[in-house]
Amino acid sequence: MRVVVPVEARFDRTPDGRVWGLTPPTRSFWDRYLAVFDHVRVVARVRDVPAPPAGALRVDGDDVEVWPVPWYRGPGEYLTRAAAVRRAVRGAAGPSDAVIARVPSAVAGPLIAARREAGLPYALEVVGDPHEVFGPGVVAHPLRPLLRAWYTRNLRAQCREAAAVAYVTEHVLQLRYPASPTVVTAGYSSVDLPESAFAAAPRGGIPAPLAPVLVSIGSLDQLYKGIDTLIEAVAVLRGRGTAVRLVHAGDGRFRAALERLAAARGVADRVRFTGLLPTGAAVRDLLDAADLFVMPSRTEGQGRALIEAMARGLPAVGSAVGGIPEALDPADLTPPDDPAALAEAIQAFLTDPPRLAAASARNLARARDFAAATLAPRRTDFYTAVRRTCAAAPGRARR
Repeated sequence: MRVVVPVEARFDRTPDGRVWGLTPPTRSFWDRYLAVFDHVRVVARVRDVPAPPAGALRVDGDDVEVWPVPWYRGPGEYLTRAAAVRRAVRGAAGPSDAVIARVPSAVAGPLIAARREAGLPYALEVVGDPHEVFGPGVVAHPLRPLLRAWYTRNLRAQCREAAAVAYVTEHVLQLRYPASPTVVTAGYSSVDLPESAFAAAPRGGIPAPLAPVLVSIGSLDQLYKGIDTLIEAVAVLRGRGTAVRLVHAGDGRFRAALERLAAARGVADRVRFTGLLPTGAAVRDLLDAADLFVMPSRTEGQGRALIEAMARGLPAVGSAVGGIPEALDPADLTPPDDPAALAEAIQAFLTDPPRLAAASARNLARARDFAAATLAPRRTDFYTAVRRTCAAAPGRARR
């Protein structure tokens, strides 16, 4: 049986027909579906490029194909291409396919609607929260309150009517977007950490250096990750005479604005943007060279980068949104959009070696819950239930 998976990703296609991505999900991600299904069709936005970007990885190949959807970025461009997007997406799956949509997703919406109209089942993997994504200060759009209400209501309806629902959190998303009590549900992270992702041991209680290094990771296409708040916090710390350096891995259309913010706050010499880094060793090296990981997100599903940092035994501070409180100790949380509170939390950590050591040990142990060996059986059980449900659907064509 083929599984069709709509995703909110953007990929590049070269003239040879191969499809590339700079960040997950890339080819290895789809192995989790192939453990149960025979073929994976990924539904995503695709643009044609003459050559793959530097550092890009293959997305397709070996029983994985990409069904292209017209490229767009943001609500404004979506409106200009909405009809073409809907046509492309609705044609991605037939009655003999299983559908597992990763939501919230504007790409997934038309396919879910088509399944409802045809009386065919669909499953969901809930990986984010539109109530937070469209919250105040996260997205600058004149229709933000309406978009927030519509996407939140739509996701709740999709979850109520789904044949099976999995969540990347343990409790948070389940409470806001409940599934029908009669269907299969599961909780598992999208993070899939191999053994090489884990540090051999926690860090010791060594005092932070004179200019400790903070590290953050995430896309800069929106201000979801709160990196502007973190830059403001670095400026607050500088005003207190605390010398810290910030390294951010990630890129996007807000990078230039954030660089200007750092300059305006007088900390341009203390903030460095690396751009996109390839997953694996490059990211681990960055984390190992840092003293504290900071995730000041305004919205977050599960927080992949946070879990990866914890697996390196890195102490961390995060905002109390989404799934972050499920990963970190309550003492390591701060409110979003509060540079002063974030600066206070960073300084408290960096001046307390025993606390750094305790957080390192705690984070490394907690990250073990996200090891591939732990999560793979949960995913496989869920996908097996989805396949069984889809195969038994009335009126479904058999393969």
